Amino acid sequence: MTSFRLQGVTVRHLAGSKAPALHALDLEVRRGEQLALIGPSGAGKTTLLSTLACAHRPADGKLEVLGQDPWRLDQGARHRLRAQLFLAPQTPPLPPRQRVVTAVLAAHLPHWSLWRALVSLVRPSDPDAAHAALSRFGLGDKLYARVDRLSGGERQRCGLARLLLSSAEAFLVDEPIAALDPLLARHTLGTLREEAAARGATLVCSLHQVELAREQFPRLVGLRDGRIVFDAPAAEVSDAMIAGLYANETVQPAGHASHESPDRLAVGACY
Repeated sequence: MTSFRLQGVTVRHLAGSKAPALHALDLEVRRGEQLALIGPSGAGKTTLLSTLACAHRPADGKLEVLGQDPWRLDQGARHRLRAQLFLAPQTPPLPPRQRVVTAVLAAHLPHWSLWRALVSLVRPSDPDAAHAALSRFGLGDKLYARVDRLSGGERQRCGLARLLLSSAEAFLVDEPIAALDPLLARHTLGTLREEAAARGATLVCSLHQVELAREQFPRLVGLRDGRIVFDAPAAEVSDAMIAGLYANETVQPAGHASHESPDRLAVGACY
């Protein structure tokens, strides 16, 4: 069984654009598989994740998601298909004045009625579940904090805690450790992999940290200029292949943090 199958898929961000964001991709991801997307900035990693999440309609080629062509479904059926996918962007769309508990419980929105969702804004429906999910990312003490009081890395992990409460069959995660120190980065990736394995869910994760990708994921897909440069078991990805993928680019070391100061994991918070 496959979660995703792409055959000659081309994606353009603008109609008529000469340079496609993804160019004639062929890719198959089996159910329950875990793989990392690596490549320089602008390679198409985020676009590929969004395409798998049915957010971008291919301009050409064939896309199957959980055995269905999402763009041949009616709007209602496509919405139900999307509810089986969880796309975690690098910057989660969390309302700044919302409490963390409410933001995490929003994982249930695709399955709640409007009335239940409104009630949960005032009185969170399952704060214990939200606390348990946050605790797995070292954020149990942030349950009733406001989102705008969180650091960039804490907001990322808040978005990932939401993932834990979803009922998704596939996790599509974009740069989840960009603002984390090495210890917390490994813990975060480990938690995602453990959750995916426990429920038999597929995990596709984009990463700039090449060494962590090689260490944590059994399969690596290298993207550059919207094309797949290689697709191989991590053990078979050589230093020369990495050097070719990132030619004239700077490769980030494991645990490298982006613009913000890295979040650091308090002693004992992993367990």
